[in-house]
Amino acid sequence: MAAKFEYDDEGSTFFYFLLSFQALVIIPCTYYFYPRSPKNSEKRDKTVCNCYNCNVKNNRLRSKEPWRKVKQRLIKFLLLVGWTILLLTLYKVCHLQHDYVAYDPFEILQISPDASTAEIKKAYRRLSLVYHPDKETGDQKMFIQIAKAYSALTDAEARKNWEMYGDPSGPGAMSFGIALPKWIVEKENSIYVLSLYALVFMVALPVAVGVWWYRSLKYGQDQVLLDTTQLYMYFIFKTPYMILKRVIMVISASMEFRKSCNSEIVERPSDNVEVPQLIKELPNLGEKNIEKPLCFGYSIKARAIVHAHLSRIKLSPNLEEDRLYIIKKFPYLIHEFVQSVSQLTMLALAGRISRTPNLQTMENAMTLCPCIVQGMWENKSPLLQLPHINEDLLRGLWKRNVKSVRHLASMKTQDRRVLLRHLNDYQYEDVMNVMGKMPLVDVHVKSEVLDDEDSCTITAGALVTVTATLFRRPMSSLFEDEQQAQGEDSDEEPLEEEPVVEQKSESQKKKNSKSNKKKKAKGGSQLKKKPAKSVPKKTANGSVPPPVEEKKEPHKKKRKEDDNSGAEGGSNSDSSLHPSSDEEGETPGGGDKKQAQDADDAEWDRFQAKVANREKVLEAKSKISHTVHCPYFPEAKEEFWWIYVINKKNHGLVTAPYLVTNLVKQEEVELKFTAPARPGVYTYAVMVKSDSYFDCDVSKTIKLDVKEAKVIDLSQVVWDVSEEEEEKDEEESAVSDSDLATDTGSDED
Repeated sequence: MAAKFEYDDEGSTFFYFLLSFQALVIIPCTYYFYPRSPKNSEKRDKTVCNCYNCNVKNNRLRSKEPWRKVKQRLIKFLLLVGWTILLLTLYKVCHLQHDYVAYDPFEILQISPDASTAEIKKAYRRLSLVYHPDKETGDQKMFIQIAKAYSALTDAEARKNWEMYGDPSGPGAMSFGIALPKWIVEKENSIYVLSLYALVFMVALPVAVGVWWYRSLKYGQDQVLLDTTQLYMYFIFKTPYMILKRVIMVISASMEFRKSCNSEIVERPSDNVEVPQLIKELPNLGEKNIEKPLCFGYSIKARAIVHAHLSRIKLSPNLEEDRLYIIKKFPYLIHEFVQSVSQLTMLALAGRISRTPNLQTMENAMTLCPCIVQGMWENKSPLLQLPHINEDLLRGLWKRNVKSVRHLASMKTQDRRVLLRHLNDYQYEDVMNVMGKMPLVDVHVKSEVLDDEDSCTITAGALVTVTATLFRRPMSSLFEDEQQAQGEDSDEEPLEEEPVVEQKSESQKKKNSKSNKKKKAKGGSQLKKKPAKSVPKKTANGSVPPPVEEKKEPHKKKRKEDDNSGAEGGSNSDSSLHPSSDEEGETPGGGDKKQAQDADDAEWDRFQAKVANREKVLEAKSKISHTVHCPYFPEAKEEFWWIYVINKKNHGLVTAPYLVTNLVKQEEVELKFTAPARPGVYTYAVMVKSDSYFDCDVSKTIKLDVKEAKVIDLSQVVWDVSEEEEEKDEEESAVSDSDLATDTGSDED
């Protein structure tokens, strides 16, 4: 059977291809490009603070995109046009007439399938008189179909072909439809089609892939140039200990600020005048340093602008434009600098390099990040992070010994308002709004050895997993009104106090049981009389024990006395301390089953937690947490947190810093390191540092009691081998023995 390929002359099948192509383009474009309402963080930026610097920043961000609304309307219009075309194409496809229709001679003759031969002939004569070509109403095509249908129903061979192949003429050639119009493959249009093909697949696609590959080779993480990372590695290895200004000097020499490496950098003739004037106003800038590239012009300019930003010096319009670009890049460069320090530290701990970077270098870089975000030096008061707080107002706060934002937030409302009496109501409201949104972070730490039977016991050389759970709450929880509201809530929910009462009762029970055991050990058989006398004494004195203890203790004593009846004094004392033989046969068995079930449940929960952690690692890292109040920073900033473990004895880095970018309310982080090789008690600290605020860092001290590693005797290990594997091993050993016997026999011959 021959195959026949047909192009779509009428364009019916081409509309299916067109519909699928339009859907593949319009639906993703709508998802990614449709203008959305601004984020909650942006709205919050406008409502939290209305100080002068915040208003200037918001106006600059709005004026940065003057055609934003026009672009949004244009995008909506284009998407509307695309969806209109898609719906019209869908309507066209739904109303297309299919080329292939099942051949039905009964339908052509307009009779029912159960018609007799006489009815078939009658219908044929009637339609022939109507559609005969010699008649005025004749139609040759229709007459041929009528004759073909009549033969299909009356001729035996034609009817057989129709029933088997669907056509009275018999099997025909198999046809394949191509969903392309025929004009695409015509000789006259072949030049245009080939030109378009070559332009898309031979020019545009290779150029796009080449540009992407070039950028991927040029940039590293967070779009930081690889040359910048190499520069950081060189200076960190050269000077393991860096003070804060030295860190500024190195980061200011990044290749992102060099014209030859970054086309976005603008060099103006006015820089030759404005930059030297700015340098004269800044002390201890280090402009006479002769190290390359720290002595280059772009590095000195960036360093001067950073110093001016931290000192809050007003710059000229040209330098202000450069400041916005440099300060915007600085947090990403600081993150890369911190990663470089941690990588070199881990290489030094592994013995790959000779010099170990000082931990203070990394912490100075971390301290520089909130300095850049808040626009102030690290030795300034953290109260300057609040709006409307100037040096004069700061002196009054220092006289009252208020030196931190947390101290100010925990004060009484009246005392706080008296301290800030120089502010009007609107300014005071700005201060309270900003202070209430600032973070308070608590850390809960748990150290264990995963994948071990006794996870709580840490042995020498084991892989220790420190699970740190970060809890974030706003500073407004320290306000007096919030504390009163929390107190009312706690009175309404007494369930929180119940565990404390239960713990006390259990501890009292333990103490009483210990004292009873000591008395029984001393008094022997006289212990039976003492409990009977002690019970009424307690009630006579008026000390009312908990009702649970009053009901349960007499029953326990009666049951013990009944079980131990007929025994002597010494045996009575022993039997009062231990259950009877029958109970020993029942309770331990049930206890073992319960313990095994609890162990299985705990192991299953641990396995589920591992699976959840692995899935969490594979998920994309979110970078949305809480918006930072930073009027001196060019753009909106989210709260990020560094968390790492240090050794408090030698003040050395133990784990690489992990950057938490999605701390909204609670986040769990796992930090892993190898336990010391020698047994002993070691003191570590889990450090949590903010990259956006001062006076928000948290540290948690942990002590690890490292035990000596267990020596495993392989001879006593019971290997879990199935019977099938044992049979296979025996067969293989027998075959090897037979082969060995034949080999030795051949050698003797």
